Amino acid sequence: MDDKTHKNSFRTALLLATFSALGPFTVDMYLSSLPQMMKDFHTTASFIQASLTASLLGLGVGQLVAGPLSDVQGRRKPLLISMLLYFLISITCAVSPNIVMFIVLRFIQGFVASAGLVISRAIVRDRYSGVVMVKFMALLTMISNVAPLISPPAGSAVTTFTSWIGVFIFLGFLGLFLTGITIWGIRESLPVRKRVPSNFREVLRNYGSLLHDRNFMGYALVNGILFSGVFAYVAGTPFIYQNMYGISPQLFSVLFAFNGLGIILGSQLVKQLAGRLDEHQIFRIGLLLAFITTAAILLAVLVHGPFVALFIAIFLFASAIGMIGPVSFTLAMESQGHIAGSAAAVLGTLQFALGAVTSPLVGIAGENSAVPFGITIFMTSILAVISYVILVRRSSTASQYM
Repeated sequence: MDDKTHKNSFRTALLLATFSALGPFTVDMYLSSLPQMMKDFHTTASFIQASLTASLLGLGVGQLVAGPLSDVQGRRKPLLISMLLYFLISITCAVSPNIVMFIVLRFIQGFVASAGLVISRAIVRDRYSGVVMVKFMALLTMISNVAPLISPPAGSAVTTFTSWIGVFIFLGFLGLFLTGITIWGIRESLPVRKRVPSNFREVLRNYGSLLHDRNFMGYALVNGILFSGVFAYVAGTPFIYQNMYGISPQLFSVLFAFNGLGIILGSQLVKQLAGRLDEHQIFRIGLLLAFITTAAILLAVLVHGPFVALFIAIFLFASAIGMIGPVSFTLAMESQGHIAGSAAAVLGTLQFALGAVTSPLVGIAGENSAVPFGITIFMTSILAVISYVILVRRSSTASQYM
């Protein structure tokens, strides 16, 4: 890859990463404020965590709408409308009168934010394929995961001068900024001749073909299940770190950001290995690392081990996610170019829908127990391995004898 091509790729990845970053900012930026919000809304930890679950559900369900819509209407128009709506809903979240209304608004906020995630991935599939797509996705993952690095500290910085309300005002203006990027920085990547018919039955048929594709669903499930472990971490660690280990909100934000470095490290390793090792080999290495590290997390919480042991295990788990993410996306999307929006929607929806299941599980024993978190995150790696063996390995083995 020459310097000019590399610069163009980096510029494109940077633009698309700004939309991918909307998910982490929507989910992560208010995390250090959760204990304070529990007091302000006069509610429980479970209800506050339900606002996180609602946003995850919105991010998941919204992709099922935005993905096919972008296959029909093109990429720019749905993206522009969604970013404008994100601005309005975020400001409304800031003035929410009670926890129930706040939870509802968080669902809507996640729903409209989902367009940034799914459409940016569809644009990648429009433009790239094969090893080039693996390398570009690794680059995109690396840049995108600057967002988890800066969103918690940014949230803490905002709450230094104001309350959690300021966080949602900030998110509103982030939506306005992304609206401007859509208008002046994003070119349409899906020509009219390649768009699918505006037909609800056709949309359902496309989803049906994806759900019956064992190879696609195998990689999609592994990706989604392991990412649900990330959401369990996101929901559980504000209480585990601060209530059980006495970490301050400011230090929590810094430590949380370090796990974004783990994901960047993993994605950079993929970028270096792509072309040297087969994509399937890289995927299996990441899956094995995820299994080992989640077992270490479970052990650390069961024996109430030192904080540094738990932190290192979570950091290495994040590195495994950084490896698996770009490779699983590429392996799943290879044969789905004609319905890239719908395929990207299934991949993204599984992440957030399963995350919406795991995130409330970590709080079922109260805010002072880490055991549900350890069990939940370990089970994600077990289920991911099972999905891979049943859907991908068996499918590959069967195809060899046909």
